[in-house]
Amino acid sequence: MNRLIVFCLILIFSSCKNEKDAENKIQQKAKIEYSSVEIESILEDDSLSIRAIEIIGNNLAFAANKGTFGMYNFGNSTWRTNTQKYDSLVPEYRAVASTDTDFFMLSVGSPALLYKTGDSGAMELVYKEENEKAFYDAMAFWNNKEGIAMGDPTNNCISIIITRDGGKTWKKLSCDLLPEVIEGEAAFAASNSNIAIEGDKTWILSGGMTSRVYFSPDKGETWEVFDTPLLDGKSTTGGYTMDFYDEDFGIILGGDYTNPEGNTGNKAITKDGGKTWELIAEGQEPGYKSSVRFIPKTGGEKIIATGFSGISISKDSGKTWKELSKEGFYTLRFKNDSVAYAAGKGRIAKLTFR
Repeated sequence: MNRLIVFCLILIFSSCKNEKDAENKIQQKAKIEYSSVEIESILEDDSLSIRAIEIIGNNLAFAANKGTFGMYNFGNSTWRTNTQKYDSLVPEYRAVASTDTDFFMLSVGSPALLYKTGDSGAMELVYKEENEKAFYDAMAFWNNKEGIAMGDPTNNCISIIITRDGGKTWKKLSCDLLPEVIEGEAAFAASNSNIAIEGDKTWILSGGMTSRVYFSPDKGETWEVFDTPLLDGKSTTGGYTMDFYDEDFGIILGGDYTNPEGNTGNKAITKDGGKTWELIAEGQEPGYKSSVRFIPKTGGEKIIATGFSGISISKDSGKTWKELSKEGFYTLRFKNDSVAYAAGKGRIAKLTFR
């Protein structure tokens, strides 16, 4: 049985049938100005903190605190939610990912718990790590068989687990295969965007006492690490989010969430695949942000950044920025070049750019 259908059953769906999305009409516009954003809440629950969302075909999936996860159907605008506990523990999920057949969600803290959709009619635990330092931050897939998740160091390297069998089993990389961390280096589980993938190439963003970018050209087989010029030196500083438009052009944002107005050392771009980075918009807005995404099909020119302080846009590849809204979100994913979905404290919303 298709496991995404099983996932729908887990969430007590009456149907996961794909329906024609009226939003596609928006894409037929000759030109989108990107000068404003319309925000429509589609889920509100003050008890939830939602930092991980994923668009899966005609659906939006999320996982959050209180062991809560769910899926929204774009066609009929309906939600189905459920909870996944581990014995008496109530996990907080901050990373999600998907393949064509499965949905995955990964918890923070110890024990680290990674669940996938299963044929049994329930979420299946496929990886557990019991280490007092375990804290996983992000997850992504290269293809339907191979995926990766990353987290804070438990020894002298960042934590990386990889699957090569569609998520049925996961193996943690030995520190012998990874660059050694700098003392105080970790990552932030702020928006499930510490990992970027283009083809076989993979980038992982760290932060804290230093902020670096780990690079693998071969789906996690080999690794090297590059320095960034981002603000560092504190446990709350550094890179929080990363996105690549293609194999060469990428952007990282962050700063210090305890100083959200700070706008120096918090934005940088690369034009050589992550080997070197240069600061952009120094001393200019925006300040701290937790999620950055290139707007699809805009040639890498248009970028959206969001955080709890609001939503900002750049129309010139990060050189200058404009605030579109003061409404705050932790994380954002695009459905097409004019519609995105964002999640944060107590809600998920549809964002329509005009």
